[in-house]
Formats: sequence, C-alpha cells, structure tokens
Amino acid sequence: MEKRKYLRIVMDNISVDVSDGIGVFQGFISNVSRFGIQMNDLPKRINAGTKKMTVVVSGTKSNFKMKVVPRWQAIEDARKSVGAEIINAPWSWTEFVMEHEPVQEKGVWDEIHL
Repeated sequence: MEKRKYLRIVMDNISVDVSDGIGVFQGFISNVSRFGIQMNDLPKRINAGTKKMTVVVSGTKSNFKMKVVPRWQAIEDARKSVGAEIINAPWSWTEFVMEHEPVQEKGVWDEIHL
C-alpha cells in the first residue's frame, strides 16, 4: 500500500553531502519529493541511526542545505542507502521539485466555470 503524500521523482547525477553529526559523507540522490529524499551510495560507516542529519544537495542550478530525519536504511555490500524526511526545506527546494513533477492533465471535473 502506497502511503506517500507526494510523488517520488527519479533523479540522475545529483550529488549529496551528508553529515551525521560526526563526519561528512558523499553520495547520490536517487529520488526526491517535496518532503523526502533517498540517498544512495553512501559509505557503510555513516550513522543513519542519528536523530537528524544535515544534507547539501548539489549538481543542480543551485545548492540546497536541509535538515532531515532518517526513516530507513539499507546496506548493500560496503555502501548504504538512506531514506529521510526533510524537516526544513527551503522554498527553493519545493520549487525545484515542482519543476520536475510530471504535468497532470486536467480532468473534466477539475475546472468549473460559473
């Protein structure tokens, strides 16, 4: 059952620097939403059990610095993937995500003129 409020958007070639409060680690973004982010290819030693992380997303027209709360982690070989909820996204992040959301066609009931 899908419980997501916002659509996940697949991203390519977007890098992320993640701080777990002890170290800073580099990885890549695989998908995003307005309030969530999935980070892949992180070193296995990153502490995804911490309460908050700081992330800097780059590889776009601008950089986005955000606080996130890790929600899940998966280990594969020597690398780790972490899914996190964004807790203080800047408005520019929301605009960035909205630019990449697919355009939905309007249905017959979406617009009513009186």
